[in-house]
Amino acid sequence: MKSGRQITRRRLLRGMLAGSAVTVGLPILDCVLNTNGTAFASTGSALPARFATWYWPLGLGEDDWTPKVSGTNYTLPPQMAPLKPLQKKLNFFTGGQVFLDGQSNNVHFTGLQGLMTGKVANSREYLGSIDALISQVIGSGSRFRSIEVACAGSPRDCWSARADSGVQPAEISPVALYGRIFGAEFKDPNAAEFTPDPDVMLKKSVLSGIAEERQSLMKRLGAADRDKLDNYFTSLRELEQKLQIQLQKPEPLPSCSIPKPLPTDHEPAVTLATDAIERANLFGGLLAHALACGQTNVTNLAISRPQSGLRKGGDATAHHTHTHEEQIDTKLGYQPVCRWFTDQYMSALAQFVTKLDGIKEGDRTLLDSMVVFAFTDHGAPRLHSVRNYPILTFGNGGGRIKTGMHIGRPGDQVTRVGLTIQQAMGVQTSSWGVGSNRVTSPISEVFA
Repeated sequence: MKSGRQITRRRLLRGMLAGSAVTVGLPILDCVLNTNGTAFASTGSALPARFATWYWPLGLGEDDWTPKVSGTNYTLPPQMAPLKPLQKKLNFFTGGQVFLDGQSNNVHFTGLQGLMTGKVANSREYLGSIDALISQVIGSGSRFRSIEVACAGSPRDCWSARADSGVQPAEISPVALYGRIFGAEFKDPNAAEFTPDPDVMLKKSVLSGIAEERQSLMKRLGAADRDKLDNYFTSLRELEQKLQIQLQKPEPLPSCSIPKPLPTDHEPAVTLATDAIERANLFGGLLAHALACGQTNVTNLAISRPQSGLRKGGDATAHHTHTHEEQIDTKLGYQPVCRWFTDQYMSALAQFVTKLDGIKEGDRTLLDSMVVFAFTDHGAPRLHSVRNYPILTFGNGGGRIKTGMHIGRPGDQVTRVGLTIQQAMGVQTSSWGVGSNRVTSPISEVFA
């Protein structure tokens, strides 16, 4: 691991493509790590901590999904079956609730307000979410303090909010995010001069633009790092090929007519759940790249808004409506269509986490250096419950958190999970929350 000390951990490959500058970040190579693969050889500093949030709408359904026992010897509920291969790398928190303290339960919002910001207010104030507090500690020094994406077509479908500027607008296009990540420098996507041309960039792989630097670097690496980069560049090219499909002109449809332009304050919506999941998987690949290559240490993904309008193919009824109107099948014991949606969300979550766990960093993986916080808006969606929230975390935060556990704490403040994660990520705080949601002690059993 010492042979390539001259290669810095912040090494980027730069080149030109169709007259535009491109930059490709590199994953952490063995040659910049110490002999144990646990820290950077040049400074002795630990590998960077990373944090991600992953939001899915409308809980886990109306049937009983809470495991009967706490600890490591528990069974994941059927609703979370796609996560079974990852059970040893996740923690499942149940029983926590948001206390209203006399405030109204603004359904699909108040619970998230309390869970993510520690405060419940009828004013619908939403400032200083968990991820933003963490990004103040681990987000500086990278190109992007954080990256937010939304999969159903609206930049407002986002639960990341800074204390000084409120909710952050989310990127809704994987192609546009690709342009931001591989552009020469970070630019404000809302600025008038921001004009990346992802079409040009994708017609010819960015790997072509950095070919000369790439070849030079490969000659200086050991066999293990060469294999790692080969796998990395192959994965990047596969992602580009998937994005290219979205840029291809579709076959003409004679019956298709051009609708009137939408008002400027509307964004194109995704209506099929399968389309939102496909977008989530594309975003997941780009976010994994950004995290692995030090372009950001904090990401936030939202599948849809809480009152999800996503539909199953061939069905005109949206998921949100199904949670209220679909009857529980007496033989199955649950709402079959609602379960179908949950399966889609959990499968996409599993794919994202598996991708992170497949990226090697020394003797560990990217997932081992981070915490993925997966959350939803209600315990029981039909009842708009702010009790018994299902919360998932993945990864051990660089050795700070033990995993493989179910932590059931019926009636406890859900903010205790947030305080625990903040402390694990290095936020110097001994309390969090307001009123009955204020907590002063974390969930100590998950700390390593």
